[in-house]
Amino acid sequence: MIYLVFIFGSLIGSFLNVCIYRIPKGESIAYPPSSCTDCNNKLKLLDLIPIVSYILLKGRCRYCKSKISIKYPLIEFMNGIIYLMLFIRFGLSILTIKYFIISSILVVVTFIDYKYQIIPDGLIIFGLISIFIMHILDNFHIGFINSILGMLIGGGSFLTIALITKGAMGGGDVKLMALLGFALGPWNILLNIFLSFIIGAIICLILLVFGIKTRKDYIAFGPFIAIACFITICYGNEIISWYINYIGII
Repeated sequence: MIYLVFIFGSLIGSFLNVCIYRIPKGESIAYPPSSCTDCNNKLKLLDLIPIVSYILLKGRCRYCKSKISIKYPLIEFMNGIIYLMLFIRFGLSILTIKYFIISSILVVVTFIDYKYQIIPDGLIIFGLISIFIMHILDNFHIGFINSILGMLIGGGSFLTIALITKGAMGGGDVKLMALLGFALGPWNILLNIFLSFIIGAIICLILLVFGIKTRKDYIAFGPFIAIACFITICYGNEIISWYINYIGII
């Protein structure tokens, strides 16, 4: 079963590559079929097998021999691993499917925000509709009030930061945190917020120390939110319980 989950995740990862490439350009993610970005030849089924096709083709287009970015198989592999980890953690359930959806949205957000410094509204709308459906199927496991409260905390906190810093925090980040708050509830979104700033501070410090970025450079915050969310999904309850027990001891 775990092999099937990884294969499914990598197949979805292949579709996420399409989303990452086309959404910022305002192109349809459904049509036309995938083609080489250099020679425009339509790719056949054998060219689209996640990870395997890249290896068999030695990282080059079958038709024009142009180099294929390593990013494509890496995203397929990463999404397969993410799905596998979530399945091992939560089993086969509505909750797992909800986390599949969230994680896939965050993969797309990470790469689009990193390259273009935007988080498309379409992803947020799709996420809200999908998570709402998952909540209904799961009988609102975290509670409807908790979902709304999480949305207000997530979106409201980042909106406050955006207003105080006069735009240092983008509107896309505000909407993304509202979506995650709706999906995770109040306690987990608070942890998500905390972890995103900790992770962001550490990574930004590393980038500055090694001269990869300067203080004047814009650094997308979406990837930090995504990493923090995945940690929260997998270990949030344990982290919160540890924190409460630790405070209790003190």
